[in-house]
Amino acid sequence: MMNEAKITRAYELAHERYGALGVDTGKALDSLATVPLSLHCWQGDDVGGFERPAAALSGGGLQVTGSYPGKARTVDELRLDLQEAYSLIPGRHRLNLHAMYGEFGSTPVDRDEISADHFKGWIEWARGNALKLDFNATCFSHPKASLGYTLSSRDKSIRKFWIDHVTRCREISSVMGRDLQSPCIHNLWIPDGSKDTSLDRSLRRALLTESLDAIYETNYKPAEMKDSVESKLFGIGSESFVVGSHEFYFGYALSRKKMLCLDMGHFHPTESLADKVSAILQFFDELLLHVSRGVRWDSDHVAILNDDLQALAQEIVRSNALGRVHLALDFFDASINRVGAWVIGARSALKALLGALLEPTEKLRGFERDGNYFARLALLEEAKTLPAGSVWDYFCLKMNVPPSESWMNEVDRYEKEVLSKRI
Repeated sequence: MMNEAKITRAYELAHERYGALGVDTGKALDSLATVPLSLHCWQGDDVGGFERPAAALSGGGLQVTGSYPGKARTVDELRLDLQEAYSLIPGRHRLNLHAMYGEFGSTPVDRDEISADHFKGWIEWARGNALKLDFNATCFSHPKASLGYTLSSRDKSIRKFWIDHVTRCREISSVMGRDLQSPCIHNLWIPDGSKDTSLDRSLRRALLTESLDAIYETNYKPAEMKDSVESKLFGIGSESFVVGSHEFYFGYALSRKKMLCLDMGHFHPTESLADKVSAILQFFDELLLHVSRGVRWDSDHVAILNDDLQALAQEIVRSNALGRVHLALDFFDASINRVGAWVIGARSALKALLGALLEPTEKLRGFERDGNYFARLALLEEAKTLPAGSVWDYFCLKMNVPPSESWMNEVDRYEKEVLSKRI
């Protein structure tokens, strides 16, 4: 592990190198320190939750693979694992909860009956750890989702059950936001769709519109909670038809003044999510992005610093949209150390943002304005090997988290002393 003096010296050299291109590394780090990532609780226990009886994850476009030992089995274990992850991620961040992660005790509580009382423990825990909360309705892994349709079901009683569930989730979100004095983003994704050809696309979308309008009848203060809706191209069991497509939710969100949520794995592999950012922000005040990694399909692999993530971060920064774009992690890998997966994904997302903040954008824009596309492309390529790693290590040092690869030793220690003892 590099010592503090070596990290500082490397940073000073990097500061000079970037400065020659008109980039202020100190300003970049100040900006990065203000960006909160919302870590997803469901990576810690393979999207299991704490309902009684336990939810059985099946269908609905979700699949978790792997059986690496040490997953969280209780709320306390999940919180302990999260605290370990946060200690290795520079900056001050958030937690994204699903409704199935409440503290329900021994008495079964169905999803249309949940309340803020079931999340008081999470609110207190978040307050004690200087965290803010985001929330999600859980419209999968339930008998009333087994036929593939929830808010767009033909069965009125099924629709009412899920309308009541999401309505309660919005109430819970408002309490979280008010108590923690930070807007809680309530995101809605449903698995509705058909495995094979459907003749009822128009009907299903009309029913979904009707259900959503009923859910959003109650308005909450933006200082307490904000609504977002999340689209998908296809899922397991909905390969041929997804009710909540990108086009559907774009139109709904725009007409009802809701936030749009885009997941990096929810589009065609050759489709650029980065290109959508500046287009959508012409018409929306804010945007929620779920950071994930699809491998040939929406496989929810751990986010890494690849071209897609770098391009997304660059577009956010180039659009001057750091204050308008919310970033949340959304992946689940049960084949590796789950705490390590959180840290890899979070640090990768922050590294991508740092790389974008360190880009010599003004110089590049100058070349573009002058029509000097050779120079633009040449500098874009040269910028790829600038010493961003030295700036990152210095950021970690200043945030009191392990720099470089040294954090891996802490994950190993935690696995030996904590995770390996879970049977």
